[in-house]
Amino acid sequence: MSITTVHAGQAAPSLRGLLPVWVGAAVYALFVLAGDRLLIDPDTLWQIAVGQWIIDHGAVPTVDVYSFTMRGQPWISTQWLAQVLYAKAFAIAGWTGPVVLAAAAIATTFALVARFVSRRLSESATLVCIAAALALTVPHLLARPHVLALPVLVAWAAGLIAAADRREAPSFWLLPLMTLWANLHGGFVFGLVLTGGLALDAVWSAQASARKGLLLRWFAFGLAALAAGCITPYGWNALLASQKILSLGSALPLIMEWRPMDFSFIGAFEVCLLLGMGLALHHGIKLPVMRIVLLLGLVHMSLAQGRAAEILALLAPMLLAAPLAPQAGGTDAPAATASPLRGALLAGLAAVLVAGTVVWASVHRFEPHMRASPVAAVTELKKLNLSRVLNDYDFGGYLIANGVAPFIDGRTELYGEKFFVDHNAASGLMKPDNLFRLLAQYDIEATLLRTQSAATTLLDHVDGWQKVYSDDIATIHLRKAGAVHTVEPAVNAKTK
Repeated sequence: MSITTVHAGQAAPSLRGLLPVWVGAAVYALFVLAGDRLLIDPDTLWQIAVGQWIIDHGAVPTVDVYSFTMRGQPWISTQWLAQVLYAKAFAIAGWTGPVVLAAAAIATTFALVARFVSRRLSESATLVCIAAALALTVPHLLARPHVLALPVLVAWAAGLIAAADRREAPSFWLLPLMTLWANLHGGFVFGLVLTGGLALDAVWSAQASARKGLLLRWFAFGLAALAAGCITPYGWNALLASQKILSLGSALPLIMEWRPMDFSFIGAFEVCLLLGMGLALHHGIKLPVMRIVLLLGLVHMSLAQGRAAEILALLAPMLLAAPLAPQAGGTDAPAATASPLRGALLAGLAAVLVAGTVVWASVHRFEPHMRASPVAAVTELKKLNLSRVLNDYDFGGYLIANGVAPFIDGRTELYGEKFFVDHNAASGLMKPDNLFRLLAQYDIEATLLRTQSAATTLLDHVDGWQKVYSDDIATIHLRKAGAVHTVEPAVNAKTK
């Protein structure tokens, strides 16, 4: 028994700290098996198209080259590197490429969160945090540029939070992460804001005699981070692009991912929020003042914009891990040391994941979700050889990917608040005059709108527009002089 105990005690340290590895492997396998779920957003199509354009031209776009309404207008892609990576992955392996790339980024993200939290809290507490984070982020985990930036977000935040926990300034070795983030996605601006918040946290918690020097070191790091964020093909214009998106005003609530959190039904966000509040009240948890401020700031962001829930889900466990450790029985576990057994296990796990991916991809064909895309309608539209088509907002990405110049697409910052709001009011007939004004102003030759939209129904009853194609998804109306509507509006006999 004593020999067994000794050997078990010797083996345990070499395998300690493997929870992040298992988390990463499980998350990767989950998203590869459900890979089609990553391809349900039509924006993935135009992201890959832009990436291929960058590869073909050896340059990043500075003006719009896709739409006919904004062609030649200034436009930059702050997510150019992610678009190139997706395009390369697609060119190499078809749709399997973007799925594997996105799944690997998601797995790395959760492995990094698990690594940070498990060093401060128990493994069971870490798994609870990971489960909650998965529940909140799943709706936002798609094969789009922001997913490739998530590991960088977590790594950047981990470096800042660890420094704040130690009452020290962050290492300048973190700066390359900011440069990488700035080229992957415009969300890097949040990383700069987070730097300021954690600087206040570190200075607030430090001893009075050390605050001035610590503030100066954080300020120097913040300036360096700002400079690192400008190391992109667009320079400091990448910062201005983010401001342009946030200034869209009344257009933002009309976009699904930018809408405020909806509590008309019970969802994962409400469940996690209520459980968190309940646990905090039950256990009498206390937090430092600035951590409370940072946490409330993340909650506010999530309530104001649904897409920010992923930031709350990933960063809240990291912000709270150190303060909760003394109250939750956590320990500062030492980093796992390298060992032949550990190395063999990691290599074997990696080989299994690679082999499993190859086998699954050979028997399962990954495809984008096309049940909501105007596939057949666009085929018919291209036969008409038209150049000025008023399309539904959600159809824009598919049109770009198929070489048809859209009226509008997902690049809302290019079109601006008024243009987007006018188009939304026209297609939904909130302001019917908008529809006829846009048709005349842009000399529209045909419309490609959802079959169930109010504008489509109206055009069925307007002379001069002929329905030439319709299915369950999209309908094409062609401007044709002398055309008369073929369906009479229903009239209630009592009103005659």
